[in-house]
Amino acid sequence: MMSKLRGAAAIVGIGQTPYYKRGASPHPELKLALQAIVGACEDAGIDPADVDGFISYASERNDAQKLMSALGTKEVRFASLAWIHGGGIPGALSIAAMAVATGQAKAVVVYRAMAESSTQRLRVMVAQGDTAAQYLVNGLESPAQILALRSQRMIEKHGVPRDTLKAMAQATYHHARTNPRAYGRNTVLDDETYDNARLISEPYNLFDCSRENDGACAVLVVSAEHARDLAKKPAYILSAPMGTLNGGGALEENIRPYSFAGQVGVATRMWAESGYGPKDVDVAQIYQNMTGMGVGSLIDHGFCTPENAGEFIRFDNLIVSGGTLPVNTSGGDLAEGFIHGMGLVAEAVRQIRGDSVNQVMGAKLSLMTGGPGDTMSSTGLLGSEETL
Repeated sequence: MMSKLRGAAAIVGIGQTPYYKRGASPHPELKLALQAIVGACEDAGIDPADVDGFISYASERNDAQKLMSALGTKEVRFASLAWIHGGGIPGALSIAAMAVATGQAKAVVVYRAMAESSTQRLRVMVAQGDTAAQYLVNGLESPAQILALRSQRMIEKHGVPRDTLKAMAQATYHHARTNPRAYGRNTVLDDETYDNARLISEPYNLFDCSRENDGACAVLVVSAEHARDLAKKPAYILSAPMGTLNGGGALEENIRPYSFAGQVGVATRMWAESGYGPKDVDVAQIYQNMTGMGVGSLIDHGFCTPENAGEFIRFDNLIVSGGTLPVNTSGGDLAEGFIHGMGLVAEAVRQIRGDSVNQVMGAKLSLMTGGPGDTMSSTGLLGSEETL
């Protein structure tokens, strides 16, 4: 059943700071957030003072009341934070869509800012007690270790070829080569470089793991009616559900039915709410904190099965030049930069606009998946006006 929110709101502005090495930002986190928000407003042709809604996710600490004075905010009418970490985007877009569709706000920014020197974010999970006890008592405290278990199960129990992880990594680094924003644009990830990289946590090596960057990104969401009056081509939010299945949450490994990336439920809802399916998607921005979770996300979304994953998830099938499903066309979390997946939203919008550095010609449906393997997750489908 299609959602009443389908196409009711659209992304009309993008703002991004450069990606900096972790801990090397010349600006504090608050200033990065402001730069991204102002950039999104300028892109859309809207006065930052007219923004009346603020939404973020994960451990974002730059809340509306801290941003107001610098932006000259006239009035905050709506503010919210999705509890979950990287799994919260694109689910935060759904909150923005609900806010504008119900008249709670007229111009809502969805944003994420990260600067190691400001918040020491790498200790946030441990400090907040977010890592479940069943991991900690067994010496597992990093996302790479925990998600490695799931990827190893995917490979050993379900028969997904190990080379699918390499294909995901190589496709993203391939796209990053032509992206001047990409932090990893100078890395040529050939077989030798990938195969000889140091082991992080089996089956992950260095290039299977996302980068850690300082930076910020924001997008501006308005109603569909308002979007048609603005300068940039809108990217309509067709569906962006979030949640988890029975056995998820703090129980994590007990999710039923079993889900490689914890996204079977949200993916099923997204296809139903949007009226589209995997074969309709032109381009996908797949959240990859680790490549195995990216592979699992493609399986959970129905692009392939464990049995034919090796046939579908190949380098030549994942790139803009000749691939049936180009993924992470900006370089994604692995090669462009990592700020809890927010940069993937910007690239998903660029593909609809037609101004990506690795443009999929005629792209009308652009997928963006949230953090896989999180205690809750989300996924989202953006479309051009023709898809409404």
